[in-house]
Amino acid sequence: MILTDEEYMEKALALAKKAFEMGEIPVGAIVVNKDGEIIAEAYNERETLISPTAHAEILAIERAAKALKSRRLSDCTLYVTLEPCPMCAGAVINACIKRLVYGAFDEKNGACVSVAALFDEKFTHIPRVRSRVLEEKCGKILSDFFGKLRGQ
Repeated sequence: MILTDEEYMEKALALAKKAFEMGEIPVGAIVVNKDGEIIAEAYNERETLISPTAHAEILAIERAAKALKSRRLSDCTLYVTLEPCPMCAGAVINACIKRLVYGAFDEKNGACVSVAALFDEKFTHIPRVRSRVLEEKCGKILSDFFGKLRGQ
């Protein structure tokens, strides 16, 4: 059964909450195939894995590629709670992801529109993008996390 973008984003938000509980920056991501099936999911694990590349998007894309036994995710949609950074936007391009859906903008590191607009460049593959899906909820979990870190 194919869900709405908002319903899939709720699932990504549930993963972001897990990251929050682990002390990770709360970002969640899922990869959905053309039939609406979630084939991979992840949340940030940079601290846990002691890895600068363990962003939710990278982990979800890697897991989806393994599940499909293909580096090309051309019939897939990536849902992520935060606008991808340059590394993650590059992974979206290299994985040939058909569609990217994200929630909150990342004013400091966003590579879709906030700081850079990688998908406006002439790469071999450019996904269709939808932003602001459950933007308020996606932004709130991040503000709550950073507020907690600052002791607010």
